[in-house]
Amino acid sequence: MDETAARARKEKLRAEAKAGRARIAPEAAAAAALAVRDRVLAANLVPGGAVVSGFWPIGDEFDPRPLLEALAAKGHRLCLPVVVGRGRPLAFRAWAPGDPLERAGFGLSVPRWDAPPAIPRFLIVPLLAFDRRGYRVGYGAGYFDRTIAELKAHVPGLYALGVGFALQEVPEAPALSHDQRLDAVATEDYLF
Repeated sequence: MDETAARARKEKLRAEAKAGRARIAPEAAAAAALAVRDRVLAANLVPGGAVVSGFWPIGDEFDPRPLLEALAAKGHRLCLPVVVGRGRPLAFRAWAPGDPLERAGFGLSVPRWDAPPAIPRFLIVPLLAFDRRGYRVGYGAGYFDRTIAELKAHVPGLYALGVGFALQEVPEAPALSHDQRLDAVATEDYLF
C-alpha cells in the first residue's frame, strides 16, 4: 500500500473506530478498564521499579486510570505525557493519583507545569485502532510514534503497551515508515 493510500485508510479507520467507541455503554467501558487492569497485572508486564507513563482519557477514550492506580499501589512512580510542540516528542511530568491536573491543548489534562519531569520505561499508549502485528492508528499527529522512537534510542528496555477495546482491533493497521510497533496490546478480552 503506498503512502497516500495508507493515509486515506488510516483516516477511514479513525472515523470507524471513533463511531464504534461511541457506542460502548459507560458501564461496559468501566468494566473493560477493570478487565485490562487485571489482565496486565496478572501478566506481570511492568518491571519492578519502572516509571510508568499513562494518559488521561478524553471523552469516550479507553480509561487507563484503574491500571495506573493499581500500579501506583504496587509502588510504581507514574507520569503523564505533555505536548511541548508540534512535531516534537512528548515530554513527561510526574503524577500520582489525586494530584491536580491542568487543562492543556487538544482537550488534554496534564500534570501541573511545576511537576517534576520524568522519563518512563513503560508506556501505556492510547489508540483508535490496532492490529495483531502491534501497529496502531492514533489521532494522526504522530506524537506517540515520535516519542516511542526517541525513548527507544535512550531508554534501555522501553516497553510500549497499547490499551483499548477489543472492538478497535482491525485486520491490518496501515504502517508508514515512521510508525512504531507496540510491544503488546491489552483489551477487555485478550492481551497479545
